[in-house]
Amino acid sequence: MNYLIVGLGNIGAEYAGTRHNMGFMVLDAWAQASNLVFRSDRYGDIAEVSFKGRRLYLLKPSTYMNLSGKAVRYWMTKLNLPKENLLVICDDLNLPFGTLRMRKRGSTGGHNGLENIQELIGTQDYARIRMGIGNDFHPGEQIDFVLGGLSAEQKAAMPGLCEKVIEGVKAFVTVGPDRAMNSFNTRAEKV
Repeated sequence: MNYLIVGLGNIGAEYAGTRHNMGFMVLDAWAQASNLVFRSDRYGDIAEVSFKGRRLYLLKPSTYMNLSGKAVRYWMTKLNLPKENLLVICDDLNLPFGTLRMRKRGSTGGHNGLENIQELIGTQDYARIRMGIGNDFHPGEQIDFVLGGLSAEQKAAMPGLCEKVIEGVKAFVTVGPDRAMNSFNTRAEKV
């Protein structure tokens, strides 16, 4: 069985390590821990990993956040995947930093990447893992906040958070979304 695991972010060195690139950070951590190599392909960088009889395609779209749906739609079609085998990892400023939420479906919460995915695949019925980044910004400064870097404490917490998300993805593909959500969803740890 095949799955598409999409980590959202923006390409380019200027965006590396920003709050909006949480999805990229998780997939990069997975690749580093598993000696995976991403290869550049159409609409993104992709790596493949096998886990308990499943093949997972890890995708970092190269379309920039606001056009992530182009990459998702292309790879779902190319791999002939049903929407149930799609899992998107993204940042969420509606959750405190360190909070992790897995859902089988839901609204975009104003996230431009999720909005474009929903628009181009024609449904909000796809799984996602939201990684809380908090909302410590003044009115009108949202863009600067999401494109800003993590604090030293937050950077120190990232390896553990990435590991939890990777374990959540593995649970999603092996025991299904309902059981995975029950064990995965957490409250923020003080960071």
